[in-house]
Amino acid sequence: MKPVNDRVLVKPSPAEEKTKGGIIIPDTVKEKPNKGKIVAVGPGKDGKPLSLKVGDMVVYGKYAGQELEIDGETYVIMREDDVLLVL
Repeated sequence: MKPVNDRVLVKPSPAEEKTKGGIIIPDTVKEKPNKGKIVAVGPGKDGKPLSLKVGDMVVYGKYAGQELEIDGETYVIMREDDVLLVL
């Protein structure tokens, strides 16, 4: 898998199963994860390479990117600009 232009492919971290107090969160109210690990990066755009690299743990906007499923695994593909923070 190789994203095009300035896009990155992110494997989202699993959603929290419990709160800090130990309360189990049902699937219907779990928040969509907003952090994950970059598994592929595009070549860049207009001759500018991306500043992100494979293996970076990142935080991205709540509604960033497009979710897709490949071989039973869920990924999010987004533009480099949608990434808010590298952990």
